[in-house]
Amino acid sequence: MSTSATVDFFERQFQRQVRAAELQLNPFEQGALPFLRGRVLDFGSGMGNLAVAAARQGCSVLALDASTTAIEHLRQRAHTEGLAVEARQAELADYQLQEDFDAVAAIGLLMFLDCAHALRQLAQLQQHLRPGGVFVLNLLVQGTTYLDLFDPQQHCLLPAQQWLDHFDGWSIERRETQDFPAPGERVKSFLTLIARKPGG
Repeated sequence: MSTSATVDFFERQFQRQVRAAELQLNPFEQGALPFLRGRVLDFGSGMGNLAVAAARQGCSVLALDASTTAIEHLRQRAHTEGLAVEARQAELADYQLQEDFDAVAAIGLLMFLDCAHALRQLAQLQQHLRPGGVFVLNLLVQGTTYLDLFDPQQHCLLPAQQWLDHFDGWSIERRETQDFPAPGERVKSFLTLIARKPGG
C-alpha cells in the first residue's frame, strides 16, 4: 500500500495496540494457525501476532507490512523471544517476492489495494506457494457497507465468488462468508478461504 489514509489509519491503530499490549490472535488468525507449516509468508502481517504464533510452533516466517510501528514492534518481539521471524516494512501493492513458501497468509489485506494491484498480488502469492502448500485468504468483499477504513480512491470489494474463481482446481480446506455488524447500522462482509495448491 502507498502512504494513504488507510495506512495512516492502521498506523494509529497499531500505536494504540502497542500501548495497550493487545497481542492476542483475532478469530481469522486463530483459524489459520493450524494450517501453517515450514516457510511461511505473512503478507500484511499487521502487529505480527500470527507470525509470532507460527514461529512459536516451529515455522520460519517472513512478515511484510507497510506500518513502521507494526514492523518495529514485531522485530522487537521476535528478537526478545529468539523467534525465526524476519519482519520487513514494504510497499505491498508492488512488492516482488524472491522465494517460495510452504504457506501463505493474506489476512485482511488485499481489499485495501486497488483491484488491479490486488489481483496481481494474489497471482504472485499463488505462484510463490509451493505445490501442496496452503493459502489462507481473508478479506472484506462486496456487500460491505462500512467503508470508513478505505481510501476512497484505492480499494477492492469484489464479490466473494470472484475471489473463489482464482482458486479453481485447488483443494478447499475451508470456505466461509460472514457478516458482522459495524457502526452506523452498516455491515462488514468477510470471505475466509483456506485452499491447498495442487501437487506436492
